[in-house]
Amino acid sequence: MIVRPLRRVAVVGSSLAGIHAAESLRKQGFEGTITMIGDEQHLPYDRPPLSKQLLSGSWHPTRTQLRNDDTIADLDLDWRRGHAAVGLDPRRRQVHLADGSAVEYDAAIVATGTTPRRVANPRELSGIRTLRTLEDALAIRAALDDEPRLVVVGGGFIGAEVAAEARRRGLTVTMIEALPVPLSRGLGTRMGGLCADLHTRHGVELRCGVSVRGFEGRGSLERVLLSDGTAVDADLAVVGIGSVPATGWLKTSGLEIDNGVVCDPFCRASAPGVYAAGDVARWHHPLFGESIRLEHWTNAREQAIAAAATVMADHNGGREPNPYAPVPYVWSDQYGKRIQVAGRASAQPDEVAVVHHDLVAGSTVALYRSGDRLGGVLAIDAPRRLLPYRRMIADGVSWQDALAAA
Repeated sequence: MIVRPLRRVAVVGSSLAGIHAAESLRKQGFEGTITMIGDEQHLPYDRPPLSKQLLSGSWHPTRTQLRNDDTIADLDLDWRRGHAAVGLDPRRRQVHLADGSAVEYDAAIVATGTTPRRVANPRELSGIRTLRTLEDALAIRAALDDEPRLVVVGGGFIGAEVAAEARRRGLTVTMIEALPVPLSRGLGTRMGGLCADLHTRHGVELRCGVSVRGFEGRGSLERVLLSDGTAVDADLAVVGIGSVPATGWLKTSGLEIDNGVVCDPFCRASAPGVYAAGDVARWHHPLFGESIRLEHWTNAREQAIAAAATVMADHNGGREPNPYAPVPYVWSDQYGKRIQVAGRASAQPDEVAVVHHDLVAGSTVALYRSGDRLGGVLAIDAPRRLLPYRRMIADGVSWQDALAAA
């Protein structure tokens, strides 16, 4: 194999995965040009605080910046801020930008993340929001300051965190969830029900098993229409019904796209010199024996580091890195509770076992069986109890051994 010299790396996506990829390349000794391409004008910022500290007002927007100005300057990056990538040409090794320019590369790391799913708003009523960017969070925060009647569309982590903040402010909140209970897609019906109880205890009206049929209002939102024929009065609707990989700009690239950029276990995409990391990447996971895509903060950071290591190995003739095989991990903060999930807490697990439940402390630990192994763990206000099970998942511990360790 002819090893192509590595002089220019294009990192497409300037958020968490992008900045960690750039940092990792520098730490591994890469001294060439790193072009950082992003459609936002901001320097890389952290997204989890958008629905937590920033929404509550406890953080100033500058606190979300992932690295300070001096650290950014030390990376010596060629910034293309506010210039979205609109195309990739793997044959010419070029990234095409919205301003008509092209960035040459020897290796390109795709880290464009996801875009939120939206619901139809044919009248373009004001008061209907999604939460993805810094501007989104600031707009929702300003809207909450006006004490609106809030409808949260979607009971995932983003919607749940927005609902929790609104209830902290004493606002009227209705959560609309098409599934039987909130978070059931990620936690299953039984444990999703536990999280549903948390919301109802704090005054959220849950409307489950129904979907949004439309919106009504004169210029601004007044009502949310539901599939069961009812309506909910509202001044603000925050839509959190999931997201899709931001791969539209790659449609003429020839890359294999299937619910994300398809990669091998080393973060290589289907064209030479192209790699992917973070929410946009779908790769074969050796631990689970199938291709997966993760929209988790921890994965975006760790996969970016793994992709950078593969770039360096491929172009410097180094030893093949280890396959990227993390134990997935995600967390959420709601009503002062820390909800953590490690591994795969499937919506349809083979079995769920609650191995710890403290009514006084309000803590819970549940294990999820996948075949004959421990597949996942949910911990509510029990971080120390989570860690051993996370290690067991990585080690492929059997279900019976996991139960015996409880």
